[in-house]
Amino acid sequence: MKTVIVDAVGDQCPIPVVKATKALREMREPGALEVRVDNEIAVQNLTRMAAGNHLPAKAEKKGEHLFVVTMEVAAPAGDAPVEEPALSCVPDARGDLVVAVDSETMGRGSDELGMLLMKSFLFAVGQLPQLPKTMLFYNGGAKLTVKGSASLEDLKSLEAQGVEILTCGTCLNFYGLADQLAVGGVTNMYSIVETLANAGKVIKP
Repeated sequence: MKTVIVDAVGDQCPIPVVKATKALREMREPGALEVRVDNEIAVQNLTRMAAGNHLPAKAEKKGEHLFVVTMEVAAPAGDAPVEEPALSCVPDARGDLVVAVDSETMGRGSDELGMLLMKSFLFAVGQLPQLPKTMLFYNGGAKLTVKGSASLEDLKSLEAQGVEILTCGTCLNFYGLADQLAVGGVTNMYSIVETLANAGKVIKP
């Protein structure tokens, strides 16, 4: 399958979406559309564009000023209309929602079911019209941000869109995972308390 690369690094909104839309219309065979940008707002707009056209997409932060949004194109649109998202060309008021995750499972009962529910929950957070400002992971929740986590791709996509992902350092050390962190940064209890205290709303699965 062919990969079409669109370089929109340095381009101001709405140019990245315009370029991606043009490339999508020009695709004549199944493949992947990879768009490279340098800011979270462009990532958000491209992610909305993919959702509007029912294209599976993932966003990754490759560097301080490099983000890659990859869309899977199973059936090229060709000359059919391509839906463009309602664009936000200024930094969005992210709001002060904080998501606090203290376990790798969601709910009580079956741990196997709980893991599936947690994966679904973290995916659903990425579909909110207004993303959270910060996501905190502590105690068992620290296991979700390390190598091998089933939710790593969803969390990396959230990070690429500007969501702050923070994991308790003491918890990583306790579980022997300090060198396994794969997304976001490390935080401490003082910062966790401060973040929760300043949040307008806290969601805890």
